[in-house]
Amino acid sequence: MKHVNCLLAFLFVVLSATGPALAHKVNLFAYAEGGTIFTESYFPDGRAVEKGMVLVYDSSDKRLLKGVTDTEGVFNFAIPKVDDLKIVIDAGMGHKNSFTLKKAEVEAGK
Repeated sequence: MKHVNCLLAFLFVVLSATGPALAHKVNLFAYAEGGTIFTESYFPDGRAVEKGMVLVYDSSDKRLLKGVTDTEGVFNFAIPKVDDLKIVIDAGMGHKNSFTLKKAEVEAGK
């Protein structure tokens, strides 16, 4: 019985620790089509990231551009360079994530 109680206590601690980690999560999706890169950012509960800062970097970590998401969590821009593009969303208060579009995806979207 002692082992069962220890196992239950361990599972409780592990499962309880996952909640706060999700509190700072933000999702970012991006794709290239017709010479434009389309991005969409949202929180795990489905709410759009409004006025989130979007930063775009090339494969050398040179910042190519920055922008802000609209009320639907969208920020779109013309393809700045055919390269691996790292797109970062900063939704404030520790909510940050990135998405990398590979060079082949960017080239296909031109």
